[in-house]
Amino acid sequence: MDELKQEIKEVIISSLQLEDIKPENIVDDAPLFNEGLGLDSIDALELGVALKKKFGIKFATEGEDTKKVFASVNALAEYITAERAKAN
Repeated sequence: MDELKQEIKEVIISSLQLEDIKPENIVDDAPLFNEGLGLDSIDALELGVALKKKFGIKFATEGEDTKKVFASVNALAEYITAERAKAN
C-alpha cells in the first residue's frame, strides 16, 4: 500500500505540474482540496485522467462518492486497491 501511495503522490505532482512539492511533502490523510493541498475542480479532472491512465481505473464524474475517493491519498489508494480487486 505504501508503494501505491507513493505512486499516487508522483502522479499528483507530475500531472498537476507541482514542481515545488515533493512526494514526502504530501501527507497521506491530508485533504487534497481546499485547506490541504489546495487543489480545485480543474485539478480534479486532470488528476482523474492521469490516475485512469496510470492505474486503468474509472471514476464517477461527480457525486458524493467521487468527493470521498478524491479526499486524500489514503482514500485514493483504498479506491484503487478495491477497483483492482474487482477487476481480478
